[in-house]
Amino acid sequence: MQHSLIYMPKLLQLNVTSNWGSTGRIAEECNQIARSQGWDTYVAYGRDFNPSQSEMYCIESRWEVYEHYLEHRLLDNEGLASRHATKSFVRKIQELHPDIVHLHNIHDHWLNFEILFKFLNQTDIKVVYTFHDFWAMTGGCTHFVSSNCLYWQTGCHDCPQKRNLIDRSKRNYELKRKYIGGCNNLVITAVSEWVGSHVKLSFFKEKEIHVIPNGVDTQIFQPLDPSGLLKTMNLSDHFKNKFVILGVSSQWKSASKGLDDYIAMSRMLQPDEIIVLVGVPDKIIAKLPKNMIGIQRTNSQGDLAALYSRADVVTSFSSAETFGLTIVEGYACGTPAVVYDNTAPPSLITTETGLVARDHDYKDAYIKIQKIKQKGKSYYADACIQLAREKYDKKKCFSQYFQLYNQIING
Repeated sequence: MQHSLIYMPKLLQLNVTSNWGSTGRIAEECNQIARSQGWDTYVAYGRDFNPSQSEMYCIESRWEVYEHYLEHRLLDNEGLASRHATKSFVRKIQELHPDIVHLHNIHDHWLNFEILFKFLNQTDIKVVYTFHDFWAMTGGCTHFVSSNCLYWQTGCHDCPQKRNLIDRSKRNYELKRKYIGGCNNLVITAVSEWVGSHVKLSFFKEKEIHVIPNGVDTQIFQPLDPSGLLKTMNLSDHFKNKFVILGVSSQWKSASKGLDDYIAMSRMLQPDEIIVLVGVPDKIIAKLPKNMIGIQRTNSQGDLAALYSRADVVTSFSSAETFGLTIVEGYACGTPAVVYDNTAPPSLITTETGLVARDHDYKDAYIKIQKIKQKGKSYYADACIQLAREKYDKKKCFSQYFQLYNQIING
């Protein structure tokens, strides 16, 4: 009796982190779905990791990260250093010979895109590249809206976001167009319709582009009783009978996240209103007004879900969002949103789940918040939860990646 061996495809994810941070977890979720279908899965990363069900490869040493960062600052070589590490990794890819290589964040001082794509472009390996930001189509920046720059549409030069001693944005742009844009096996996924619309204006316009939104775990992010958490954090009295305006970020030091607008808006608050910001460093917390509460971090996603559940409105004053995950996490907990009219968050808002304020106009944002206050959170809650579960549940979103993998292999 003869037994035939069934070949199972191999999937290799590349991201700066492994199962760590938002993009690292997305890569892990994609691999888990593939593994559940019998695929062999691998992940290559630069630094920072949590345990993974997939076989992991750390591409770079800490020293090479520092060297890459130095070249970035002095020579504008982001994505062009890490030569030895990337050449070694290419040999690993040759050894594995995956059917699909799925790229996430390949910038941030850990990989040489020129070496990687020179190799990939000579193979039959299919490449999926998820655009979590715009780095792959610019001369160096990850976001260009705040600087009102359109150079990326025709050719970067004289970058308005000065980052380095030398400006080589023109060279970087041309190298990306040649090697990444020249990959014939490339399929692009965008994390929002807004990102996809911009990719279609770049040198990737002729590529196959799919929109697959980031998903949330609706088993974790759901309406919860926050009383236990608030008691543990000694915040029960601060939240008692208050209308809570919530903002969540891990990058409040960045001007693009809108911290100054929150502080300015705090001067308009009524006595029964407070602003709560999550992810705030201690140095910033110490300087916040009395009607603003800064929380350095939560111990778990469940704790964060409890804060979303207690909030009356979730806000985003950022000018550098390619999706707006905090808005969707808030929806899943039954909380409506108010966002500025820029980048991706407005595309998440419906008339039943929130309001859009004029861009960088905290006074208009406060007016919109008052409209939600007048109607009450309960007016929006059911629609918010339904939208999160129907459109942004992580199982539904990440299964779209697996469907795409199969289309690519069988296409």
